[in-house]
Amino acid sequence: MPRQKLSEFRAKTIIYGALGLPYRGWSIDTSADLKLQLKAVHERTSHVVVKVDEGVKRRFKQGLVLLDVAPADVEEAVHKLQSRGYRWLIVEPMWEYAKTEERYFSLALERGGWLCRYSQSGGVDIESAASQVKSMLLRPGEDPKEVASATGFSQAQIVALEAVCADNAFAFLELNPYIVAANSVQLLDAAVEVDDTAAFFVDDWQFDDLRFHVGHQLTPQEKLIQELDATSPASLKLNVLNPEGSIFLLLSGGGASVVVADEIYNQGYGPQLANYGEYSGNPNSEETYLYTKAVLELLINSPAKQKVLFIGGAVANFTDIAKTFAGVLRAIDEVAGKLKTQQVKVFVRRGGPHQEEGLRAMETMLEKHELLGAVHSPDTPLTEAVDEALKEIAHG
Repeated sequence: MPRQKLSEFRAKTIIYGALGLPYRGWSIDTSADLKLQLKAVHERTSHVVVKVDEGVKRRFKQGLVLLDVAPADVEEAVHKLQSRGYRWLIVEPMWEYAKTEERYFSLALERGGWLCRYSQSGGVDIESAASQVKSMLLRPGEDPKEVASATGFSQAQIVALEAVCADNAFAFLELNPYIVAANSVQLLDAAVEVDDTAAFFVDDWQFDDLRFHVGHQLTPQEKLIQELDATSPASLKLNVLNPEGSIFLLLSGGGASVVVADEIYNQGYGPQLANYGEYSGNPNSEETYLYTKAVLELLINSPAKQKVLFIGGAVANFTDIAKTFAGVLRAIDEVAGKLKTQQVKVFVRRGGPHQEEGLRAMETMLEKHELLGAVHSPDTPLTEAVDEALKEIAHG
């Protein structure tokens, strides 16, 4: 299932709770009333840290972590990060400590248990100190005494971290850096990846706690899909990578989005990839119509001379192909004239319940409007279908 990043605020709330420690922090949504959200921060007397909370890596080096901010200056700091296109921020108390106190800890789900990696040297330069990072596979029921003594966590806390990861569908947890002081720990930065489909089964986080970093001000199409996703039991994600791109994707779940994007990059077409995302969880035809309409708006607005639309996915277990394609076909039919004028070609590869009916309707529609690139069943490997679409770009 797709792995997505959990907000740092939610991750810390869960982890601190598992460790039996209090957590003090504030999640800030810059699209909502800031004065109301910052009221509790303004009432503080000590300085705070303000940072982006959108799953962005290397935030400190990108200037997305503002340190030692006076309570009176928090709103200004928030606006500074908001102006760079970020919606979600986190505000926390400022901790004074020596860099030599920084530590590193992570847990990654493996077949035999949890792969634990730890080091008494942590922080933003952890990659350059990789030789100091030790690793150990923590198997269920085994005594974590060695890891506990090396990390500053108690044995009970290590067991609790394993349990909270399992209970909340964490696939990866990273604390970097954290510090150990006065028989306690402070988590300065935390990163967690989860199986996003588990939002239906866990209590401590929901879809709203997931972060899909796009690194720019949201386009109208991205905003629309975010709003649609928030009200649907299905999963609908859309990130615009290059509004002037030539390769547009309409992907369903099952890991297909990763396979398709990897193949495009491996073939050297990464800079031309316009969007990334997926629809999954058996969306209805109205939802796929709106999703497709958003992608087609981006495609039509792109100034690229040669453009292709790739509609792909794995072999679905439950998603009704004919039903979801009905929404896709409706959206294509509405703008078929514009697509034909721009000489867009559409390539399809999909499988699952009612695939014959869905693929037949898709091929008929595309032929009618002279948009047909190719339509494939699962008999054609997904990467082969992608390569066929890329050849259209190369020959255009």
